[in-house]
Amino acid sequence: MRLRLFRSSLFALGVAIASVAASSGAEAQNYPWCAIYGTGFEGTNCGFASFQQCLTNVSGIGGFCEPNNLYQLPPGPQQSRRVQP
Repeated sequence: MRLRLFRSSLFALGVAIASVAASSGAEAQNYPWCAIYGTGFEGTNCGFASFQQCLTNVSGIGGFCEPNNLYQLPPGPQQSRRVQP
């Protein structure tokens, strides 16, 4: 009986470890504009691709838009910095 319980517990622990390892971590939204609602203490949403999109969102509900200081350009082809002779 104890061996059966031990095996079941070991299996459950293995499943838990595998699920944690397979899950992706939380990532920050990678958009260049943030909406700051109200006076800045009500909430923030950094999910806007353009300044106009952000302004449209806060229009009528109060708030303002500012650049996302955590925004990073997506990886892409690297430009060559080679100088032509």
